[in-house]
Amino acid sequence: MLIGVPKEIKTLEHRVGLVPSSVKEFTSRGHEVIVETGAGLSINFTDDIYEKSGAKIVSSASEVFEKTDMIIKVKEPQPQECDMLREDQILFTYLHLAADPSQAKALIDSGSVSIAYETVTGSNGHGLPLLEPMSEIAGRLSIQVGAFNLQKHQGGTGRLIGGVPGVKPAEVLIIGGGVSGFHAAQMAVGLGANVTILEKDNARMRFLDEYFRGRANVVYSSIETLECLAQKSDLIIGAVLIPGAAAPKLITRDMLSTMMPGTVMVDIAIDQGGCFETSKATTHDNPTYVIDNVVHYCVANMPGAVPLSSALALNHSVLPYALRLADMGWKEALLSDENFRNGLNVCKGEITHLGVAESLDLDFNPEPAALAA
Repeated sequence: MLIGVPKEIKTLEHRVGLVPSSVKEFTSRGHEVIVETGAGLSINFTDDIYEKSGAKIVSSASEVFEKTDMIIKVKEPQPQECDMLREDQILFTYLHLAADPSQAKALIDSGSVSIAYETVTGSNGHGLPLLEPMSEIAGRLSIQVGAFNLQKHQGGTGRLIGGVPGVKPAEVLIIGGGVSGFHAAQMAVGLGANVTILEKDNARMRFLDEYFRGRANVVYSSIETLECLAQKSDLIIGAVLIPGAAAPKLITRDMLSTMMPGTVMVDIAIDQGGCFETSKATTHDNPTYVIDNVVHYCVANMPGAVPLSSALALNHSVLPYALRLADMGWKEALLSDENFRNGLNVCKGEITHLGVAESLDLDFNPEPAALAA
C-alpha cells in the first residue's frame, strides 16, 4: 500500500502523522510512504531523516493526496484537504465530527473511508486506546496552562496554584475522572493544589479514591454539587467525554456570574464541542477569552503545544492499527475486529457511527454496503 503523510496545516499544529521510526515499520513490510516536505521539521525530523527511514519526499500536499491509498494525519482535515480526498481513499486521523457538521458533509461528499482515532475502542469495547495518549497529555497540560492563566496579568485570580506556607493553595475542580481528568488531578495534586474530582461512575470513583488516598477529594457529580463547587474554585477543568458524541454542557452561562472574578476554566472537551456553555474553540496563538470575568481556555489541539512528546506518544498507539490497515486492507482489518470497526465514522458517503449521526441529526448506517461487499 502507498501511504501519505501531509504536513499539518491547522493553526500552530506541529505534530506529524508518522514519525520516521513509524515510516521504517511500513517500509520494512514492503509498503511505500511519501511525506510532504517539511512535515516533521517543527519537531526536528528533517526530510533527510525521513528519507533514511525509507520515505519519499514530495513537494506538496496535493501530490500526497493524489497518489496515495491511505492518508495518515493527526488533526481533522481542513476544508482544502477534504477537497483533495478521493473516493475509496482511506483517511486515518482524529475527526471529532460531532462538533463539525461542515467537515462531516465534506467527508460524506468525498466518498472516502474515514476512520477516527477517537472512536476506536479497546478490548471488550472499553477504553479509547488511540485517544488516551492525547487525553493524558491534555490532562497534564490543563493544569500547566491553568496555573499560568491564574496569574493576575493573565486575568486570573492571582492565586499561586500550590500556595506558600501560611497561604492556602488554589482550589482546583476537575469535572470528570476519566483519563484526562485523572492526569489533570495527578498534576494538580503534585503541585500542591486543593483538588476535587467530580465523577458519576461508582467503579471509577472507587479507583480514584484508592489511588489518591485523600490527596484529592472524589465527589459524586450532581448539578447542585457542581454549582456549589464552581463558586469556590480558582481553576475548573472540563474533562467529560462521550465517545463520538457532543460533550454535555455542564457549566452554564448563568453559573459564570456566581464564580469568583478571575476564575480560569480549561475545556479539554472542546474538540467535541466543549462542556461549558460559553466555550468556543481557540488556538495556541490566541488561547483565551473572558466572559463575565471568567477566563476561558479552549484550545482545540492542546497536545500540539508539546508536539514532539505528542507525536511520539500518538505514533506508539496508532502504529499497530495503521499497519493492519496497510497489511490487510481496510475491509478485512475492520471486519476482523469490532473494536477497530468502531473507528469507522464515514464510509463512501454514509455516516457509520451512531454518536456522530445523533449529534449531527444525520442518517446512520452501521453496516454500509461498501463494508459488506
